[in-house]
Amino acid sequence: MTPLKILAGMFALILLTTPAQAEPLSVTVSIAPLKYFTESIGGDRISVEVMVQPGASPATYEPKPRQMVALSAARLYLAIGVPFERTWLPRIQSANPDMPVVNVASGLDLMPMATHRHDADHEKSHGHTHGDAHDGRIMDPHVWNSPAMVRQMAQAILTALTHVDPEGQAIYQKGYTDFLATVQNVDTQIKGLLGTAKGGHFLTYHPSWGYFARDYGLIQVPVEMEGKNPGPKELAAVINLATEESITAIFVQPQFSAKSARIIAEAIHGQVVEADPLAEEWADNMVMIARQFSEALR
Repeated sequence: MTPLKILAGMFALILLTTPAQAEPLSVTVSIAPLKYFTESIGGDRISVEVMVQPGASPATYEPKPRQMVALSAARLYLAIGVPFERTWLPRIQSANPDMPVVNVASGLDLMPMATHRHDADHEKSHGHTHGDAHDGRIMDPHVWNSPAMVRQMAQAILTALTHVDPEGQAIYQKGYTDFLATVQNVDTQIKGLLGTAKGGHFLTYHPSWGYFARDYGLIQVPVEMEGKNPGPKELAAVINLATEESITAIFVQPQFSAKSARIIAEAIHGQVVEADPLAEEWADNMVMIARQFSEALR
């Protein structure tokens, strides 16, 4: 037997005696930041797919047919309470009746969506409601922009992964512990950047930063209200408030048109700044956006 045949035989024997690696646990999540949280905890033991694709809005997203087909192979779906899920979660569940669907934001301390008619009563209204509406107002779903809330959601992710895959408990527990350290580091950096900006107003087209503002003592002034574009009176009110508060920047996100934002920026002699709340690299993105807020609030 030639040396080449001997080596080939040894290689075949190794393949036969090496245990096959288990397929990663297939998990589907609603938005990209939730993918980051889940992968941080699950590591290589899981494979994560995202429903809302880059550039799309979680408010109006409609899953593609191929995504619905792919759900039949998923072992777990993690929701976070964004608007499209109100319509689509029943269909997602019916696509795979045996797949657990877990809302990781369940039980969080929600508050109504901010409006530019910002008053003291609204500022005091947080901390009392769980659900989709309060006094007829839509509840703010942007919980992933709050490190404090991310810590709570991490526990829900850990519990869900462990329930579906008990054999991975040790891996998930370590990932969870490491992830909490990452969240703490992000929180510390943001506090360092915004420590002198407490009470400051910042202008944003879509009100994505309500919980962020609550965490760090800022006041979010949105242009859009509950998914509706501003009319002439609303635009005038925002411009007046921005002028009164000496606001010189308006934050926009790539999922929405910046047309109204540019009109306001011109009126207040300010600039349009992009801040994407749906970026997948959550930790780096949060620190970068805190830096942008810090510069705008100087």
